[in-house]
Amino acid sequence: MTVHAEPIVVEQVYEAPILEVWKAITDKDQMRRWYFEPMADFKPEVGFETKFTVQFEGQQYVHHWKVTDVIFGRRISYSWKYEGIPGDSSVTWELSETPGGTKLKLTCRGIETYPQDNPAFTRESCQTGWDYFLREALKAFVESRPR
Repeated sequence: MTVHAEPIVVEQVYEAPILEVWKAITDKDQMRRWYFEPMADFKPEVGFETKFTVQFEGQQYVHHWKVTDVIFGRRISYSWKYEGIPGDSSVTWELSETPGGTKLKLTCRGIETYPQDNPAFTRESCQTGWDYFLREALKAFVESRPR
């Protein structure tokens, strides 16, 4: 029996227009600047797949992403797997306009399907990673851009 844990949800408001935030989370050149530098390609198109390697705490993790849902400017979802590691997760990015900016809601599901004896896959590690990406890296990236 598979245990389904509550998803990791992170919400953040950015002082930037919705299309600027959309581009930051879907344009490969921008994504490499704040998210995953080793990512060679990304397209916000259902069915698009990409693969890239990230080193974390001395170990290499080959990421496999497949885009599963896109509503331009509003939502993108992709499956997230690791080569040679059992487990299957997904991430959904949802954007909405707010007074003076954009609200992003990220939902990560399935982290509990990965080996929990690997510190990289604990809920705490994943929560910390998403908090960093959304609350620090992406925030600094989109809010420091000239308008």
